Amino acid sequence: MTRLPIDPLLPELCQALSLHSRCVLQASPGAGKTTRVPPALLQQPWLNGQKILMLEPRRIAARSAARFMARERAEKPGETIGYRSRLDTRVGPNTRIEVVTEGILTRMLQTDPALEGVGCVIFDEFHERNLQADLGLALLLQSQQLLREDLRILIMSATLEQQPLLDLLGQETPVVRSAGRSFPVLTHHLEGSPAPFDPERVAAVIELALKNDSASLLCFLPGSGEIHRTLQALKNRPLPETLELMPLYGGLSPQQQDRAISASAAGLRKVVLATAIAETSLTIDGISTVVDCGLMRLPRFDPRSGMTRLETQVVSAASAEQRRGRAGRQGPGHCYRLWSEERPLIAQSPPEMLHADLAPLVLELAQWGCSADELEWLDPPPPIHLEQARALLLQLGALDSTGTITAAGKQLSQLGTHPRLGTLMLQAKRLGLGMLGCQIAALLSERDPLSSRHQGADLRDRLLQLQHSRKDPLLQRIRDSARRWSQLLKIAPQPIDNEAIDQAGLLLAFAFPDRIGQRRGEIDTPNDSRSTSRQYLLRNGKGAEFRDYDRLCESPYLVCAELDGHARSARIFLAAPVELTQLTQQFETQLEHRDQIGWDTATHSVRGHRQCWLGALRLQQRPISALSEQQCSAGLIDGIRQQGLDCLPWNDASRSLQQRLALLRRLDTRQPWPDLSDPTLLDTLPQWLAPYLTGCKRLAQLKQLNLTEILSSNLSWEQQQQLERHLPLTIKVPSGSNIRIDYSDPQRPVLAVRLQELFGWQQSPALLDGQLPLTLQLLSPAQRPIQITQDLASFWETTYAEVCKDLKGRYQKHYWPDNPREAVATRGTKKWMERQQNV
Repeated sequence: MTRLPIDPLLPELCQALSLHSRCVLQASPGAGKTTRVPPALLQQPWLNGQKILMLEPRRIAARSAARFMARERAEKPGETIGYRSRLDTRVGPNTRIEVVTEGILTRMLQTDPALEGVGCVIFDEFHERNLQADLGLALLLQSQQLLREDLRILIMSATLEQQPLLDLLGQETPVVRSAGRSFPVLTHHLEGSPAPFDPERVAAVIELALKNDSASLLCFLPGSGEIHRTLQALKNRPLPETLELMPLYGGLSPQQQDRAISASAAGLRKVVLATAIAETSLTIDGISTVVDCGLMRLPRFDPRSGMTRLETQVVSAASAEQRRGRAGRQGPGHCYRLWSEERPLIAQSPPEMLHADLAPLVLELAQWGCSADELEWLDPPPPIHLEQARALLLQLGALDSTGTITAAGKQLSQLGTHPRLGTLMLQAKRLGLGMLGCQIAALLSERDPLSSRHQGADLRDRLLQLQHSRKDPLLQRIRDSARRWSQLLKIAPQPIDNEAIDQAGLLLAFAFPDRIGQRRGEIDTPNDSRSTSRQYLLRNGKGAEFRDYDRLCESPYLVCAELDGHARSARIFLAAPVELTQLTQQFETQLEHRDQIGWDTATHSVRGHRQCWLGALRLQQRPISALSEQQCSAGLIDGIRQQGLDCLPWNDASRSLQQRLALLRRLDTRQPWPDLSDPTLLDTLPQWLAPYLTGCKRLAQLKQLNLTEILSSNLSWEQQQQLERHLPLTIKVPSGSNIRIDYSDPQRPVLAVRLQELFGWQQSPALLDGQLPLTLQLLSPAQRPIQITQDLASFWETTYAEVCKDLKGRYQKHYWPDNPREAVATRGTKKWMERQQNV
């Protein structure tokens, strides 16, 4: 057996675990911790014949580690050493070491919080800080504290900061350190930047590296899409015939993954194009050269949109060093980095806990029977993400209004998948569409077998292909996954025809109730086929759209399964149509019925509609024929507010009343005169106007209102009398005419009157008991202004004679006395005056 750097430290590690229930092993890449530590602990007295669980962040790492350890014992997986993952398990009755993916630990704890029969739990590659690892550790720490003081917890990591971990585990926790085994790696920094990704540039670097080294090569790329684009770029280059091109990512079958990490056949070498899946816990035989594009893809949950999107970003320094180390595992090597040496990198990628969809975590906590703040975390989950998760689980029916897990939630918890997909399958089974539900869940768990850019976004097309295409390995893997789900849910095999496939939108609605979408304008212009909108309003109030025309644009309602997470208007990648009748029937308990009574600007009337809402979506509305007086009054008030007070039947008298009161409020502060200004009237419409709107529901009917009387009702009888005495509406002039006073200028009331009608007046009148002079606008017989004055006596004395000369010449038929103070006032011409004298 090859000696590894971790071997000399195994006695120290065993001793630490015999004295402490928690321990940290910090070992550099290549130390051998993954495959040497679990077997070394098997015979420890404190283990007392119990099992060891070792958590791995990826299925391929769990399977590879178990197979390697079993091979070292000349056994097969499933004997002393086995592995468990959601889709693949090799465990027997004599298995003592189980290498499991991280979610398996949570399932085991939920079934048996004391983990009876397990003596030690090892967290391998804990520095990756996956959500399930953080959750598993938090639950395990509570279980250890309350139920299993004898249970050992060992955390193994290569680059994790030590102090935060000790703050969580306890400062007395022993830390064992080991150097790694790594051969010299020569690093080549290339000019330029990792982004944007360029497959031709990557292919050129791979071709260069292959010429400089005769061994196999590992290239790190951000995702499966970039892997396939780079594969195509390599196939267009003159590469040696002895070269094998192999992809390696999580969506491949176990057989394809195993082939990528195994040694090449004699005389062949390979280029493995891998995602971050190959960063840790794997040794790929024959690799001595690494090409690192410098990018990685991480899921990011956006609480504003409630959606998770994959973000491509530059790798951290820790990830770059892990990737570089892959070239020195079996001998000296080379690492080509597609960025300049001066480019700064962040030290560590942030924990998944801080940017993940926490719906699965919140469901697990509800099943566990505690809230997040009752557990100890290395990094506590963000409150806003927790709140978003609770809201979704409440909508799915997994939690009740108090946050307690429901019967449906307990069923979901047993399925070990995202609550959305679990809800989809359970509801599908209820409707007799169980097999279809399992296929949809499996489809959504894998990469899209079609490209929405070229094939459209309709999920039904994927389901049709799944029924008929038998050669595509991805589709076969989806079918296998769906079959496993159906077996778990005890769903009998059933054929899926086109009629069943048309129910896909309804099943998606159960999984994504927040992403039920209504085509914008659907309610207002449902039959307008002249322009089909590509924009949809989602139930959660967010927007979504097709960037290009898609057949689904014809659908009034659809459910979005995959969006890009853009906060303002997300792009739709995968969806299916759903019928309005399906929504109103299946979501009946979640519908909200509202009576919407208000002002209709088109008809200038009060109208009412009975509306049916699903979240932000108005699904239906019907007119209400009979409205109450109160509803009509409130609607009219709303309409007047929108139209403004000018829509009321104002006249000179009502405006004058308003103006006089405003003047009196300013000049007479001895008593509180009511404020009838426009802003106040607009604010208090229900108080002063509503009682007079009986029988009105249209704007035109307001013409019958006597606004002067209505406004006057705000004054007491005594106030009305004082108003008329202090600031009368009209004033009687010497001719006998009652002339209206103009109060529109709040500084000076004006009396516009023909000069002839003032003959005999000695001086100007005044208002408000003589405190406010009345401004006289003297008019000609043709009602044209001649003079403005507040001192009539002075006008008679100094100005009248000159004005009179002009008036005599222009208005010869009228009477212009030389002494206006002694003359008789008149409203007519000389002949009119003669006729009056003869009467």
